[in-house]
Amino acid sequence: MVLIFLFSAQPSLEVGLGTPEFVLRKLVHFGEYALLSLLWWRAFEPGLGPRRAALVGFLISSGYAATDELHQTFVEDRNGNPVDWLIDSAGAGLMAILLRSGLPRRSAA
Repeated sequence: MVLIFLFSAQPSLEVGLGTPEFVLRKLVHFGEYALLSLLWWRAFEPGLGPRRAALVGFLISSGYAATDELHQTFVEDRNGNPVDWLIDSAGAGLMAILLRSGLPRRSAA
């Protein structure tokens, strides 16, 4: 979350490649919030179980995405965008769905 905050604090990271850069940035955001949701799930899963931990991981990740967009409204050359929050939340949500469905499966050791 600190890395997300630090990158969001940068005035502008665009290199001017147009649509390919735009699409790549959105995919990276989707992926980073999916990873964040997974990490929160791993933290909460032992105490809450996999299904509840997936929900908590999603809620924390989506909430943080909202605060990240708010943070960007205070950064020069950046703006907060509800669509970006939806993309971030979609990444976290997809991961939560995968985790609630039992992926990854744990092997009995």
